[in-house]
Amino acid sequence: MNAGPLFYLLSVAPMFILVGASIFAALALWRMAGTAELARRDAVKQRLIAVFGPASAAVQADPRALLAWVPVARSSRALFPEAFAELDKAFGGAFPFGAEQLQAAHAQCSSEWLEWERSHDAEFSLKTAEIEDEIARAGGQASSLQRSRLAALEQQKLQGYQHRYEQYVKMSKALKALTE
Repeated sequence: MNAGPLFYLLSVAPMFILVGASIFAALALWRMAGTAELARRDAVKQRLIAVFGPASAAVQADPRALLAWVPVARSSRALFPEAFAELDKAFGGAFPFGAEQLQAAHAQCSSEWLEWERSHDAEFSLKTAEIEDEIARAGGQASSLQRSRLAALEQQKLQGYQHRYEQYVKMSKALKALTE
């Protein structure tokens, strides 16, 4: 009776089982690690959307918010380039703020400036007309008080204009710097 090969197979079978089990365990761990990595990547994207979604809404309401949010977005983009690449693809453009948002913010600031300027001019034209009407009703000769009121009104108009224009120029320059 030749029991050698059977004995040999029975003696090495546990080793094959152990090697097979080790390979199976390694493959299972590798697959779990890949699943965990996908979950981590998805979590990063979800957190970025949770942070920058409200920021996008804030920017639409007030374009000045871009001045605070764009640097944060750029730093985040440097920290999580893969996540932002996937978000850019999913959103069809630079997430969360692209060139379109920056241009829209500048256009909104310009529009608000022009609207304010017209309103400001109309307000002071009415105030000036009221004082000039007082002068006309008094016989056309302005008293020193009326002349002082006209001068103060003109000064007030100029100061308001200068202050608002300075804000507009700062915002415009800051938005332009974000596009460079």
